[in-house]
Amino acid sequence: MTGEVHVLVVDDHPVVRRGLRTMLAGEPWVGCVSEAATVAEAVRAVTTRPVDVVVMDVALPDGDGVAATRQVLRARPDATVLMLTMADDDEVVTRALRAGARGYLLKETDPDLILDAVRTVAAGGVVLGPRIGPALLADAPGSAGRLPPPFDQLTAREREMLVRLAAGESNARIARHLGVSEKTVRNQLSTVFGKLRVGDRVQAALLARDAGLT
Repeated sequence: MTGEVHVLVVDDHPVVRRGLRTMLAGEPWVGCVSEAATVAEAVRAVTTRPVDVVVMDVALPDGDGVAATRQVLRARPDATVLMLTMADDDEVVTRALRAGARGYLLKETDPDLILDAVRTVAAGGVVLGPRIGPALLADAPGSAGRLPPPFDQLTAREREMLVRLAAGESNARIARHLGVSEKTVRNQLSTVFGKLRVGDRVQAALLARDAGLT
């Protein structure tokens, strides 16, 4: 992508909007950046100009960013939505992903990671912030049987293991989280590697990252 992605920033705080606009404007793959402060402005923006990625807050003065996501995607189905919010709540994350958002990040996320996330969703990937529970991947677009091959062969437990592995967690840590033995984790990861046709955890992590699962 070189100077072609049109981004709409939807947030009721001018400082946040302009900060993101300044960050994005300096990226060579961004064509233009526009702003909206309300749900109504966001819907109007996507119906009157080309928009590829919408960076959406949850709390807006005239409605909920999750409902706004549904309206935006109805008006422009080819757009993608990245939620960027202070709402650290699994229920909100789930609703946002089910509404069609392709990513969910907290505003405290490092600016470079936010830029990477916008670029990832623009390219069709899915991004969940590091504090978002990996189990919620099942609600992400493309998940639960809709993941692209070979990820569609993985069970929900295997997907969770893969996301945790790609996030840098050790077998011991994964085992403690899941309440199983390290031997079980090793065996199940071997199955994951076989399904993904990779030889080790590094290759699996890179494949997951390239697919936008991390």
